[in-house]
Amino acid sequence: MVIGEPVDLSHLHPSAQPLALLPAVERVRHVRADRWIGYTRAGEALTRLDELLDMPSKQRMPNLLLIGPTNNGKSMIIEKFRRDHPAISHDEREEIPVLTVQMPSEPSVLRFYVALLSAMGAPVRPRGARLADVEQLVLRLCRTCGVRMLVIDELHNVLGGRGNVQREFLNLLRFLGNSLRIPLVGVGIRDAYLAIRSDDQLENRFAPFALPRWEPGGEACALLASFAAAFPLRRPSPIATEEMASYLLTRCEGTIGELAALLTAAAVAAIESGEEEINQRTLLLAGYAGPTERRRAFERELA
Repeated sequence: MVIGEPVDLSHLHPSAQPLALLPAVERVRHVRADRWIGYTRAGEALTRLDELLDMPSKQRMPNLLLIGPTNNGKSMIIEKFRRDHPAISHDEREEIPVLTVQMPSEPSVLRFYVALLSAMGAPVRPRGARLADVEQLVLRLCRTCGVRMLVIDELHNVLGGRGNVQREFLNLLRFLGNSLRIPLVGVGIRDAYLAIRSDDQLENRFAPFALPRWEPGGEACALLASFAAAFPLRRPSPIATEEMASYLLTRCEGTIGELAALLTAAAVAAIESGEEEINQRTLLLAGYAGPTERRRAFERELA
């Protein structure tokens, strides 16, 4: 680009247009930052979550189970929802409408309660405190903080425990829902559904909401167009086509997280090479390897 020459940035989203005029180093920083890219299924998930949050309290609250492959946008949806409903600080307390917690990798009821206390900014349990006391403290703080929804990420970790531990956790979910009278949202891979399905009462309360792998088509092309409009590149990126969607989704194995990683690497290559667009050349320059390719490379190193 010639200095002083006007640049047509109409291919970009208005918020990305001023960024495209920044120096390369700053543009690369923006490209690598997290960003929300909306799409139909994510919008539907956010609508369902809003409906649950506005649900009046009753004895048998409906719940949601957000299921999808690893790296397919589940956590991004939850984070977007949490940002849309942030905690509010009052003089003497903090109001937390959406409380998010991650299921411990080695599940135990006590570790889960401690994670809830930490998520609310409460002190870690005093040494020697009984489980029953910690449980009552969690319930009291959830009510004090005005928690209206509990989101449990990595719910499939429940299956990491022995049979009696799994049963204990499933009972805990039922207990929390009944005691607090708030909706619960479980987030995880397919194994999370298998865990919930093992309990008839919980299965009836948790409505599954699937985020399947992406397939080429109109929705995928619209998603690619959104990415192209968000990256601060000075030329249009010709990626919103059926042919390109098929190529990209095959390479990233159909998940939006891998797709974002591939397109981010290609956008960085486009800036650093001077191409200023995502095309076949910058996609080949991108330092990206898909999940299977990474796994095979690691196995070769171990051999």
